Amino acid sequence: MNLKKPGLPLLTIQIKYEPDIVTARRKTRDLAEALGFDSQDQARIGTAVSELARNVFQYAQKGTVEFFFNTQIPQALLIKVSDRGPGIANLHDILGGVYISPSGMGVGLIGSKKLMDIFELETSNAGTEVLVGKTLSAKSKNISNDVLVKIVESMATKKADDAFEEIQLQNRELLAALDELTAKKNELSELNAELEETNKGVLALYAELDEKAESLQHANEVKTSFLSNMTHEFRTPLSSIISLTRLLIDRVDGDLTPEQERQVNYIRKSGESLLELVNDLLDLAKVEAGKVSVNAASFDVEELMGSLRGMFRPIIGDRESIEFTVDWDENIPELNTDQPKVAQILRNLISNAVKFTEKGRIQVNAKQVNSENVLFTVADSGIGISDEHHRLIFEDYSQIDSKVQKKHKGTGLGLPLSRKLARMLGGDLWVESKIGSGSIFHVLLPIKYEGNKEAILIPKNNSPMPTEITESNSKFKVLLIDDDEPSRYILRGLISSQLSADFIEVQTGEEGLVKIKTLKPDVVFLDLNMPGLSGFDVLDKVQSDPNLKDTPIIINTAKKLSEYEIARLEHASAILSKERTDHQRALQEMKSALVKVGFDYQ
Repeated sequence: MNLKKPGLPLLTIQIKYEPDIVTARRKTRDLAEALGFDSQDQARIGTAVSELARNVFQYAQKGTVEFFFNTQIPQALLIKVSDRGPGIANLHDILGGVYISPSGMGVGLIGSKKLMDIFELETSNAGTEVLVGKTLSAKSKNISNDVLVKIVESMATKKADDAFEEIQLQNRELLAALDELTAKKNELSELNAELEETNKGVLALYAELDEKAESLQHANEVKTSFLSNMTHEFRTPLSSIISLTRLLIDRVDGDLTPEQERQVNYIRKSGESLLELVNDLLDLAKVEAGKVSVNAASFDVEELMGSLRGMFRPIIGDRESIEFTVDWDENIPELNTDQPKVAQILRNLISNAVKFTEKGRIQVNAKQVNSENVLFTVADSGIGISDEHHRLIFEDYSQIDSKVQKKHKGTGLGLPLSRKLARMLGGDLWVESKIGSGSIFHVLLPIKYEGNKEAILIPKNNSPMPTEITESNSKFKVLLIDDDEPSRYILRGLISSQLSADFIEVQTGEEGLVKIKTLKPDVVFLDLNMPGLSGFDVLDKVQSDPNLKDTPIIINTAKKLSEYEIARLEHASAILSKERTDHQRALQEMKSALVKVGFDYQ
């Protein structure tokens, strides 16, 4: 987008004095309201502009805030904040979230970037220009030039609000948030008391979710629907609470007393913890529904580990009986994988360590084990886990019966979800633990995500991890033809539990036919619904070729088959359903299918 002429000009505000920052925020909010943005977007846009205006005043002494409107679809409100200051020398560190400001909050630019849909920046020793924007909702009506003219005229004649009224509004929002989240305590004066109250609320939520899960675990479809609907309902109010507390902490509309700042920080941390729990539940529902995708991007381990340390140190810091350390190998190269999922895995593991370690140590570490993999470990000196429970803790809704477990009730979702996410990223998660000696959870991940390629490592005294597959070291060649990556992942896990095999995976029927002809696989698992050549067509072509018709083919489909379709599959060796939800039943069906095609995996 052109920073010089981003759109139709609407309004210009000069930043010369500190009150101009409040004026800029108020004008921004009024303009956003006139353009039809909802209250949350009004707060986001106003916060972003006030932060940028604050930077102008602090670092360049003066500048301008210009408002534009992009009339092209999608329409958007654009704001350009410019100054003639010395420029931004450490821009990379600021946008990377590692810069520590010696004079300010250090969150103006990165916070504005997160709040807005559009963010562009140009800086030099002659000054800085930042363009931010928020697009109108797709449901909103397009705004005509005549309407824009009326809005501009209204803004020009509108009487400025009293600054004291603005502060009073912010104080009322603060009091409402405090009343809502601290019903059992009107005044929070000590950190330990607030943390205890927060823990009670979190544990009560865990207990409630656990009770709900127990009643739904025998009906997977109902359970998934429940989790999805409930988490969406929780996310909206929690996000609003967190956004409001951030506005207060950033002092957008006035200063806070030290006691008020501490109380608001408690609210923010509690809200973020609850939102993380809600997101975990939603992620589990998505994983079980096969709707989770991997969004790989480059990031530094230092950034990841630093954020984890900053998140948990305030929580653990008040427990003097626990030593909490976070270390990593500085030589670890940049990772290219899904950072939010990696962070989610480690947060779950650290949260468990905090929960089950009353005194001693909690150590988080990251190191490079070879040219392809990085290993994260979370070690604690807690109660430990007996050998017979090592498998149980990774099963959905499973919990170990112990005094500490009864004290800290949970849903039994964290570890199963973490392992599923680790394997989705091409790695694995396992545990080393003994009763009374603490636990060490290992997370092995590829440095570069490459789809469903499995990691190469077998930990000592533990169950084997997945082995890298190549087409040259075949013992049994198993060809998977399916356009759905999660389905291939699940199928590969079921097969691997029954026999030692090398897997070749393709996403289309055309590719599958080529592999059948060139590789002569020992067995083929074939999906029916694929773009292009369907599974029915692949089966017909194999049967019509004398050189291929003896190839064992097992159908693996979620399709509800009609009598006609079943008749078309008469030459298939077996038919498996993707809709199976019972793991033991799925294993038994897989065994039966493999026996039919002549495999002896005993």
